[in-house]
Amino acid sequence: MHFVFDLDGTLCFQGLPLSQPITDALRSLEEAGHRVIFASARPIRDLLPVLPEVFHHHLLIGGNGSLVSQDGEIVYSKHFSSSDIAYIQKLVRQMEATYLIDGLWNYSYTGTASHPILKNLDPLQSAKNVSLAEHDAIIKVLILSATSMSGFSRALREIDVVSHQHGEEQVLDISPKGIHKQNALRVMGITAEGYIAFGNDANDIEMFKGAIHSVMIGSHVELAAYADEQILSEGFFETQIVSKIRELSIRFS
Repeated sequence: MHFVFDLDGTLCFQGLPLSQPITDALRSLEEAGHRVIFASARPIRDLLPVLPEVFHHHLLIGGNGSLVSQDGEIVYSKHFSSSDIAYIQKLVRQMEATYLIDGLWNYSYTGTASHPILKNLDPLQSAKNVSLAEHDAIIKVLILSATSMSGFSRALREIDVVSHQHGEEQVLDISPKGIHKQNALRVMGITAEGYIAFGNDANDIEMFKGAIHSVMIGSHVELAAYADEQILSEGFFETQIVSKIRELSIRFS
């Protein structure tokens, strides 16, 4: 069986790498014959630092599905159209927005030097902060601040993009049309074979919709409608996650 895991808020917390108990549970999954896949909002560049090196050549889905890496190489990407980027740039100017924009590897950042997003941004220093014009393609936009975040979100309805607001981080996450984690799984042939999904946020909804079985970590009203099980983020919940992984490994063997 394929097991697909979101990362932040699902398997790793406060920007820290996977813990040893979580890592051991994932290795046990593989030893039992299952396949472990990671699907994150992070671009591939920022996904690698939180994963033990043993997982770096696994199937990795980044940018909410806009990038896919297999065997250490990007094998699929979906970027914004030039007209969508022009429109978003116009909104940025009108609403004095700051942003983190990702290309295929490099990024463009205009936020403050103290913004919390920086703790997860290119910790391996493998990329460069470049101007927008230097990107061959743009695959993800995070609006960090604006004169009106809700106004920015409403204005995006004029173009065909996918957006999610992350309450805790207070950012607006924008991806190209048709981009979500389930789409990337479909591109790689995973949906036809079936999969188990673990996630915690709105960007996991489509992935949960296509799953044989889904586990929500924490509490999210929209995602809860598609979750088969829930593990609350309180107490020794990481131990519960490990137990659930091991239980489902047996149940779906």
